[in-house]
Amino acid sequence: MTRDLVLFGDCRERLSEFDDLARMCITSPPYYGLRNYGDEENQIGIEQSPEDYVNELVKVFREVKNNLTEDGTLWLNMGDSYYNYRPGKGQGLVKQSVSKTNQDLPTKCNRRGNKLKGYKEKDLIGVPWLLAFALRQDGWYLRQDIIWSKPNPMPESVRDRCTKSHEYIFLFSKNQNYYFNVDAIKEPTVDGKGLKRKKSVWNIKTKPYKDAHFSVFPEELIKPCILAGSEKGDLILDPFIGSGTTAVAAKSLNRDYIGCELNQDYAKLISKKIYG
Repeated sequence: MTRDLVLFGDCRERLSEFDDLARMCITSPPYYGLRNYGDEENQIGIEQSPEDYVNELVKVFREVKNNLTEDGTLWLNMGDSYYNYRPGKGQGLVKQSVSKTNQDLPTKCNRRGNKLKGYKEKDLIGVPWLLAFALRQDGWYLRQDIIWSKPNPMPESVRDRCTKSHEYIFLFSKNQNYYFNVDAIKEPTVDGKGLKRKKSVWNIKTKPYKDAHFSVFPEELIKPCILAGSEKGDLILDPFIGSGTTAVAAKSLNRDYIGCELNQDYAKLISKKIYG
């Protein structure tokens, strides 16, 4: 298998075909119960319970671990969901997908109603931490939670809580000792005369993607992860590569990429984004 390649199909199956080891994985899986990515039967995110969703992602990242070097890391972007809650008018997202999409909870999730034990309507589920603890239980080292603070969050019409303006990036390592280049992501001091350690709250704006793929995380969010977790010439893995943002960021930093994407319809989007 060559590098700089996207394999189409279920990543739970395609990951086992890799014959090269990645130095790191950075990815943003489909969030639980928020979008229907083209009515694919085997898509992740439309499971009947948060626990089922987490279990499927644990399977994915178990395969990811097998495809990492011994000093490899996993950088995982994850947002939260509310239980059995349908966004109001002010929260509806503009349709951006090349495939059919529901603008709030997918149909398969809606069928469960408000019947899951332990969840009440409008409850914040806590999906990022459910997943983080499950991955830790599965053998990953949970090293850090990074807050992605969004200066331009999506407007919300809710009046009984604050507008949500953050997501998580979790740093996991395959082993106790792992590669992390702290100097590569140092930032200028206030006076501009020196450099300081990067802190765990990253202020990065979201950016729309006009070519119709939704849930795109910005290159500015990916690049610090790649710089800290790899060296030039390394292979970067993304099992949910979507429109190809990880590939673009990797090549801009002189790394190679390999990824998976369930929906074949995104092939043209990926090609356009990577090659122009």
